[in-house]
Amino acid sequence: MLIRCGFEISYEIHTPSPMILMLNVHPERGKDLGAPDEILLSRPLPRSDYVDMFGNRCTRLMTSPGPLVLSSDFTVADSGRHDEVVPEAWQHPVQDLPPEVLVYLLGSRYCETDRLSDTAWSLFGSIPPGWGLVQAIVDYVHDRIAFGYEHARATRTAFEAHQEQRGVCRDYAHLAVALCRCMNIPARYATGYLGDIGIPPVDDPMDFSAWFEVYLAGRWYTFDARHNVPRIGRVVMARGRDATDVAMVTNFGPCTLTGFRVICEEVAQAA
Repeated sequence: MLIRCGFEISYEIHTPSPMILMLNVHPERGKDLGAPDEILLSRPLPRSDYVDMFGNRCTRLMTSPGPLVLSSDFTVADSGRHDEVVPEAWQHPVQDLPPEVLVYLLGSRYCETDRLSDTAWSLFGSIPPGWGLVQAIVDYVHDRIAFGYEHARATRTAFEAHQEQRGVCRDYAHLAVALCRCMNIPARYATGYLGDIGIPPVDDPMDFSAWFEVYLAGRWYTFDARHNVPRIGRVVMARGRDATDVAMVTNFGPCTLTGFRVICEEVAQAA
């Protein structure tokens, strides 16, 4: 299948300031792009690209005052398969984990393992390790949090989401990540495109999405605590410890968001 993705994000820049963008598709999906997913700017600005410590593509800009529109429109080839479900995937003892995944056991800005550890062990300590334990955590988070765009708050942490019992997709991901880490399962935050493909139409406006991945049986698997069903057509943009590491736009100066539109839809192909 073919998926059309893209965005148009508008700002009013108030003072000259650097900006970091994390709006490209993750390099692992580069081979699936119909053409490069170039970030277009409404006016010329100095720019350069780099790859961060988590393997994400990033763009540096030096902005100047005035309106600025960031946009992209591209297609991605996708298998059309649902997220994998592997109930037999086993959990590594911590002492056997590869060094590069150990960071995903630690607390981070939005995933306070220290504040949730006792809760996690009281809820899940009797469940055998492995896929079933992760699914139990996902079920709990899915039922614990009420979704609503009106509940969005950029500073909400996993602990706060657990207490407030409301949030958006990033809050589901943060809480599930934190609980998995408490139970010694490496877990990382992921963000990208997830269109309404293979499901009934949804009235809400399209947005970027957040989910998470866990390390089981020697590899990473995708889980989604908000939807809690395998989905079709995820296009990952970035991964990290939590939302801090995958901010789509970071501006080092005052600016105002004036427009935001995301595209993610299946492209009808001729028979």
